[in-house]
Amino acid sequence: MSARVEIGGASVPRLPQHVKLRYDETRKQWVILAPERVLVPDEIALEILRLCDGVASVSTIVDMLAAKFATPRAEIACDVQEMLQDLADKGMVVA
Repeated sequence: MSARVEIGGASVPRLPQHVKLRYDETRKQWVILAPERVLVPDEIALEILRLCDGVASVSTIVDMLAAKFATPRAEIACDVQEMLQDLADKGMVVA
């Protein structure tokens, strides 16, 4: 069993090779595709996932979202980190 990946501010999240973020024409919505799994992210999760490019750190992603939505950084930092940690625990995000 592999060790749990801890997602922190310095982590640089990305989707692993076996996970894809795609627009599903049939469903008319964005989905996360993984082997034997399909997840439908809400609008907020989609905003976060689009920034998980393997270049931007979690702190940078939080800064970008705070600027885009004119929201205090502290309000969204915990939510972003929590969502990414949950996806990392499911093998949907690596850092």
